[in-house]
Amino acid sequence: MDWDEARKPPTAGEQVGVGDVLERHSVGELEQRIKTLESEIERVRAELESKRAHEARAASIFKT
Repeated sequence: MDWDEARKPPTAGEQVGVGDVLERHSVGELEQRIKTLESEIERVRAELESKRAHEARAASIFKT
C-alpha cells in the first residue's frame, strides 16, 4: 500500500495552516488549498470593510 492511499483526503472545510509543509500534498490538494485560502481572504476583507465602515460612522458622530 502506498502512503498516499493511507492518508485521508482533505475535506473542503478542513483547516489550512499558513506555513504548513506543502511537499506532501497532491496537485488536487494544493488546488483545493488555494481555493480555501482565497475564500478566507475574501471573508477577512469583507469583515475588514465592515469594521472600517463602522469606524467611519462612529468617527462621524464624534466630529466637531
